[in-house]
Amino acid sequence: MERLVQLELFGQDFSFYTDASEADVEQIVSMVRAELGADESGRRAPLPSNKMLVLGCLKIAARCVQVEKDFETFRVQQDESIDKLIGKVSSEIE
Repeated sequence: MERLVQLELFGQDFSFYTDASEADVEQIVSMVRAELGADESGRRAPLPSNKMLVLGCLKIAARCVQVEKDFETFRVQQDESIDKLIGKVSSEIE
């Protein structure tokens, strides 16, 4: 069930709706704060908050791209392993 989540980051209040668990929300907020270099209260930065938020988005997007690349590599390796296994099983059956 969706619920409203509110947090403060760089002295600004943010709200969003999510159906993520409380633990997931805490992990998400913690990750965003870590990426942006904010402390537990959400404060930091001599940089303007809009620039910090854009920088944080870019860092998170870069991580997403890396995860996608890693997953694709994993998927290719798994496909190759499955093909080898199928080949071995087929040759044993014949």
